[in-house]
Amino acid sequence: MNTQVLELIMIVLLSAVVILLIVFRRRKTAKSFQHLAEEAEQTKQQIIVEQQRNQQLKQEMTNNISHELKTPVSSIRGYLEILLGDKPLDDDRRHFFLDRCYQQTLRLSDLINDVSLINKLEESADLFPMEQLSLTDMANEAINELSDKAVQRGISIHNTLDESLSIHGNHSLLYAIFRNLIENAVTYAGDNIQIGIESYQQDGERYYLHFYDTGCGVSNEYLPRIFDRFLRIDQGRSRKNGGTGLGLSIVKHAVLFHGGDIYAKNREEGGLEFFFSLKK
Repeated sequence: MNTQVLELIMIVLLSAVVILLIVFRRRKTAKSFQHLAEEAEQTKQQIIVEQQRNQQLKQEMTNNISHELKTPVSSIRGYLEILLGDKPLDDDRRHFFLDRCYQQTLRLSDLINDVSLINKLEESADLFPMEQLSLTDMANEAINELSDKAVQRGISIHNTLDESLSIHGNHSLLYAIFRNLIENAVTYAGDNIQIGIESYQQDGERYYLHFYDTGCGVSNEYLPRIFDRFLRIDQGRSRKNGGTGLGLSIVKHAVLFHGGDIYAKNREEGGLEFFFSLKK
C-alpha cells in the first residue's frame, strides 16, 4: 500500500471522526436544549402555580377583610340609626350607644392597622428601620402594656429572658411578637393561669425562645392553621373578646422577617406553647 493510499485512508478516517464528533455534539446540544426547555417549562408552571396561589390568598384575604368589616360597620350604623331616630333616649342610653359606636371604631382601626402591617411586611419589608434592641426590654414593654388586663383575670406573667439577649431588629415588629403572643394568651387561655417567656438555647446566629401558658390549649385540629389570617377557633368567644384575627399571623411574619421560624403545640401539662427563633 503506497503512501498516497495511506494518506487517503487517514483523511477518510479523520473525516469520519469529525463527522461523528459533529453528530454527537449536535445530539448532545439538542438534548441540552431539550433539557433546558423542560426546565424552563417546569419553572414556568411553578411560577403559574405560585401566581395562582398568591392570587387565591389575596382573594381570600380580601373576602375575609370584607367579612370582618361588615360586623363593626353594621353595628355602628345600627347604633347611629337609634341615636338619630325619633324615639327619645335618656342620657344613660345615649351614652351606652355612643360608647358602643366608639368601641366598634377602635376595632375598625385595629383591623386597618393590622392589615396594613401585614401588607407592608409582604411587599415592602425593606422599609422597616433596624436597630440594636434588647429582647428582654421588648418583652417587658409588652407585659407592662397588658398588665392591667392580666391582673383582672388573675394571670401572672414571668419573663426570664436574660438581659444580654440583644438583637439587630425592628422595634415595632419585635414588640408585636411579644404583645400578640401575650394578648392571645390573656384573652383566650382562661383565668388564673401563668404565662412564661424564656430562652432555652442560642448558637452563633440565633436565639431560641419559648413562650407558654398554662391555660386551656387549642384543639389539635386547629394547630396546623393557628397562624392563618382571621382564624377564629371559637367564633362566639372571639367576637365577644374582640381582636382582628390577625395577631398570630403578624407574629409569624415578624419572626420570619427576623430570620427565624416558629411553631406551636399543646403542652402535656395543659396550655399552649410556642417555640421560635430570631436571628441575632
